[in-house]
Amino acid sequence: MTRVLGRLQNGHPAGKAEIKYLLGLSAPEEIDLLFEAARYVRTRYFGNKIFLYGFLYFSTHCRNNCNFCQYRQSNKTIPRYRKTEIEILTAAREMTATGAHLIDLTMGEDPELYSSREFGFKRLIDMVKTVQNETGLPVMISPGTLPDNVLVKLAEAGVIWYACYQETHNKTLYRQLRPGQEFETRMAKKQLAKKLGMLIEEGILTGVGETLDDLADSILWMRDFSVDQARVMTFVPQDGTPMAEKIAQDSLKEQMIISVMRLVLPDRLIPASLDVDGLDGLKARLDAGANVVTSIVPPEKGLAGVAHNSLDIEESRRTLVHILPILRTCGVKPGTSEEYLAWAVNRQQEAT
Repeated sequence: MTRVLGRLQNGHPAGKAEIKYLLGLSAPEEIDLLFEAARYVRTRYFGNKIFLYGFLYFSTHCRNNCNFCQYRQSNKTIPRYRKTEIEILTAAREMTATGAHLIDLTMGEDPELYSSREFGFKRLIDMVKTVQNETGLPVMISPGTLPDNVLVKLAEAGVIWYACYQETHNKTLYRQLRPGQEFETRMAKKQLAKKLGMLIEEGILTGVGETLDDLADSILWMRDFSVDQARVMTFVPQDGTPMAEKIAQDSLKEQMIISVMRLVLPDRLIPASLDVDGLDGLKARLDAGANVVTSIVPPEKGLAGVAHNSLDIEESRRTLVHILPILRTCGVKPGTSEEYLAWAVNRQQEAT
């Protein structure tokens, strides 16, 4: 283990066997060494700086029927909403005022927007432009598999980030998770966005029946594609879905994947999401080597999360007031908006 960690800490490329070995660790003292190695690498590349993302889920309507997602089209048990532009701007301004470095604009593949075609997508593009102009912050869009011409227009509008999660790179498992959605279509959207100069976030789920081989293949795909941000989240069973009765795993595997991602992708952004375990799970994810806090949501705006639609939101526990003490406990602190933007611009320049 010392040999493997030493190689990866010193920048040697990881082989699949090494990745599987680290993901398969079970002894607590060995897992602690893995986390320690990941923190060492994070410090080497990012110092003690952590970045903060405001999360704005502006439409919970979706035309898809993903088996893992509570917002699947056929789930009639959950309330839905579409936020107006004024509501979106109000929330984005509050996120900016409290110290967010980026606004993550997320929606399901809202059938109203997609069926309106040019008119619907024009509304989306105009809204994104307004958020950028009003906040002065970079924006990440997570709107599903947009038409190519819309991606082009968003890139022309200066959108820096595009997130379109595969969830797994095992095509058989993918079909079980995302029935009716072509694997290659999602891949092609990421490839186009990258060609247009956008930074790419890829995301995978753990606890959905994947093997260590699957996880290792996903991490290697992220490396080979040169993703700019690599996310992993633990699956949370949702009422009203075909996977509602699946037994949930704890978040230790997610923490281990974060650490291995840090060793394989040392200079990339890796989120610690508040969406799975809320504020109580933040320290463990930061201690595993994450360097972004995501899913910061202001209260009293009627906004939802993804894995948990309400966890810690209205109690204001997804705000900086509660997050900052945990950062201090972990020996890290927020970077500045200028530092974040400089990192993002540098990544874009390196890609060209």
